[in-house]
Amino acid sequence: MMPSWPNLLILVAVIVLIFGTKKLRTLGSDLGASIKGFKKAMDNEDDNPTSNNDANFSAPSSTHVEKNHDKKE
Repeated sequence: MMPSWPNLLILVAVIVLIFGTKKLRTLGSDLGASIKGFKKAMDNEDDNPTSNNDANFSAPSSTHVEKNHDKKE
């Protein structure tokens, strides 16, 4: 059940009284910046689907690795 308009107005007034307009304004701008950054990252990912940002779970190559052991003389 959807609340009526007078109930929503009272709810908004209580929220403004509790948090204040300055804090709500900064919260709104931070939320907008977060959404904008998320959309930008999603668009960037769509443009370059074969980027090297993915984890590489393949087995290491079979190149020779020398181990440096300390030898007592």
